[in-house]
Amino acid sequence: MTENARLRVVILGCTGSIGRQALDVCRQHADRLEVVALSAHTGTEALTAAAREFGVRAVAVTSEEHAHDPILEELPQGCSLLCGHEGLSELARFDSADCILNSVMGAAGLEASYAALKAGKRLALANKESLVVGGDLLMPLASPGQMLPVDSEHNAIFQCLEGERADEVHAIWLTCSGGPFFGMTAEELSRVTVKDALKHPNWAMGAKITIDSATLMNKGLERLEAMHLFGCDLDRIIVLIQRESKIHSMVEFADGSTIAHLGASDMRIPIQYAFSYPDRWETPAERLDYRALGGLTFDAPDTNTFRCLALAERAGRTGGTAPCVLNAANEVAVEAFLGHRCSFTQIADIVERCLDQHDAERVVSIEQLIEVDIRTRALARSLVA
Repeated sequence: MTENARLRVVILGCTGSIGRQALDVCRQHADRLEVVALSAHTGTEALTAAAREFGVRAVAVTSEEHAHDPILEELPQGCSLLCGHEGLSELARFDSADCILNSVMGAAGLEASYAALKAGKRLALANKESLVVGGDLLMPLASPGQMLPVDSEHNAIFQCLEGERADEVHAIWLTCSGGPFFGMTAEELSRVTVKDALKHPNWAMGAKITIDSATLMNKGLERLEAMHLFGCDLDRIIVLIQRESKIHSMVEFADGSTIAHLGASDMRIPIQYAFSYPDRWETPAERLDYRALGGLTFDAPDTNTFRCLALAERAGRTGGTAPCVLNAANEVAVEAFLGHRCSFTQIADIVERCLDQHDAERVVSIEQLIEVDIRTRALARSLVA
């Protein structure tokens, strides 16, 4: 990219929560960002509208059932239409792109992350599952500054570590709100409904990640993501309940000093930083008035009640293909819960049984991980009541 040229951006998963907010950032900074390609799974109407608005050169529809929706005939002239996960990976390698924002949901984003790094693209990573499942494969491919985390917590940690020495880090304090059920007992959790679980106290997110936040599986996955991103042992990545979601994470150093990243609960801020790095642009969100905040509260998570957090730690300590099993089983279980086919607490039961039945292997290839993922999903579906 030449000096003063716009950063050419591909947004994978443009119709989801992160994708929509990324497009908003691109609107606000049209002088700095050029959207050149987009993908969606099933939302072809929103995909087409965005393609026309930004005049993109290519789109991909990953759902085979929607790859020929009539609305796609209204794509801008000269816009290429790609299909399936092969099309997604092709966009991740797109010649006319500088930066790939991967906000695809779930393990489906792994191959695209791999393709982007292999092609030497900047990867703005909002797909934590890429590292949870395939971190052993992806991290060796990433040069310094090539992979920029978009998750608010990891983006915060990344900023706290800027200019610091990794060997002087004592602990990473990985924060979370505790979700809508903070303080509940296991018996109370067994009676919660889908409607209850979708009421996150501080963030507006998609259904799957909102359920993961309610079970605390999201924080478990984020611990594994942080382990890969920052080369840090699990023992030094500590989950901290921060109910107001204003401290997005903290890094404590050997001398007892702690650097915290604070800000509004708005995902456009970390998305923008992944685009602007190492520069900072004018905020896309409302500023936080610290005089009106009132207070900040902290607590420890209850891993006996919120068992998904403990299961994620188990998978991380086992290593190899165990995190792939953890993620695949969880995706199936959450889908079943959202479809009213299992209870909230059965999500952890399904994940645990899948881990129990898996003999972990060293990660050697994408193909191996895909096979483990497929096998685990079949098992998890058989366990759904």
